Amino acid sequence: MKHLFAVKSLDQIKKDSEAGGQQLKRTLGPVQLTALGIGAIMGAGIFSTIGSAAAGGSAHVGAGPAIIASFILTAIACGFAALCYAEFAAMVPISGSAYTYAYATLGEGVAWIIGWDLILEYAVGNVAVAISWSGYFRELLAGVGIVIPGWLSIDYPTAAKAAAEVAQLQAQGGDVAGLGIAVTRAAEAFATAPHLAGIPVILNLPAFLIVMAITWVLVVGIRESAWLTGALAAMNVAILIFFCVVGAFYVEPSNWVPFAPNGFKGISSAAAIIFFAYIGFDAVSTAAEETKNPQRDMPIAMIASLAICTVIYIAVAMVLTGMLPWTQLGTAEPLATAFSANNITWASGIIAFGAVCATSGVLLVFQLGQPRIFFSMARDGLLPAWASKVHPKYRTPHVTTILTGVVVAICATFLNINEVVELTNIGTLFAFVLVSIGILLLRRSDPDRPRPFRTPLVPWVPLIAIVMCGYLMIQLPWITWIRFVLWLGVGLLVYLVYGMRHSILQKRLAGRL
Repeated sequence: MKHLFAVKSLDQIKKDSEAGGQQLKRTLGPVQLTALGIGAIMGAGIFSTIGSAAAGGSAHVGAGPAIIASFILTAIACGFAALCYAEFAAMVPISGSAYTYAYATLGEGVAWIIGWDLILEYAVGNVAVAISWSGYFRELLAGVGIVIPGWLSIDYPTAAKAAAEVAQLQAQGGDVAGLGIAVTRAAEAFATAPHLAGIPVILNLPAFLIVMAITWVLVVGIRESAWLTGALAAMNVAILIFFCVVGAFYVEPSNWVPFAPNGFKGISSAAAIIFFAYIGFDAVSTAAEETKNPQRDMPIAMIASLAICTVIYIAVAMVLTGMLPWTQLGTAEPLATAFSANNITWASGIIAFGAVCATSGVLLVFQLGQPRIFFSMARDGLLPAWASKVHPKYRTPHVTTILTGVVVAICATFLNINEVVELTNIGTLFAFVLVSIGILLLRRSDPDRPRPFRTPLVPWVPLIAIVMCGYLMIQLPWITWIRFVLWLGVGLLVYLVYGMRHSILQKRLAGRL
């Protein structure tokens, strides 16, 4: 245990990354990296969680029109964290993101925990994105007359819960229509599903297929992945601008009154939910080892992508809450709902198409990030050596890419989106906190190291990032905290049983290497 907090020097990290022919190919520039950031950030969150954050739900109160303030609050927290990430990414241009940064500042034990934690952001987060993609894809096909059976495009927990709600309301003689389209549709899927051994066969097939398709693209190469993400990001921005321009003609200022119906409690609670709309800028840092000039390009890409997305988010929030009373926005497709409620049905298909493009981009970037975390951990000996293999032709971490893709695809086929989103948020916020702490520690332990980009106003910027991210974590439901602690506990057990025994750093310290 004495070496649990042993730090791996930045020089050693760089040296190890260049050994054994395990280097990744450097092909990305600032424009491609910024596109990766926008593609990762601007996705499922703005198209889905903005509605529930504004209207509220069973576990939190809604912000109402003040969702605009929630976006600003979250952007500020992410902005301070981004400045900390940027210093590390420029100083340590190695694949691994927060895991690598923690290894250099907080020690191997903490690095393992944050690497394990990042699974929640990338792999588990991608499960949520894949589920959202499936919903919009179903709507897009329905717009052209192609109907996917409900039992083939929804998860079992959602369908079973909806069926129970409908049955209970019918028993009480209530109006089922009052439950909303999403609930009645899910209940219908449960009722019409075929049975196998007496069990309803309900699975989200589109979610499974899109994850496997993205996995194939990522195995082929990072350059192709980056250009595809750039194209999807450009399409996404165009669709959201379309929403703002068309929707502005249907804005009713009276819908903005009262502006903050649940006060700051609603704003902060919603901020913790719509944080999901911001995760992704740090995914840029996982591609540091594949960047031509990481010292210059990584900070530019992270900060630029965050700023661009924030401006667009605020515009979308203003138009959305002006088009429809905030209490009616709690649907899975709030942007499409706002158009439908104003009888702009021709535009709903365009929004669905935009959402499919957006979530495809997020899937690609998150699916790019997770294998590279595993790749870095395996290169340090904390995971089996096969996880650090690089494809001889494409120079991509193909083994971990395929493994991650299969696991995410299976989970997306059967899991519910709500719990997945909250778990993703708390994992990402925790990573932001640790990276910010790392900046403070490294400034003290290695103040003379060259820093191509320096986080300004240290220690205040890291401290503010820690406080704000910690505050957003507190706003999440307690059940999410319980799941998070259990997840970290399992990760710590894996480290003690395997990681510590096979760690290259531990072997060096013990004189065995």
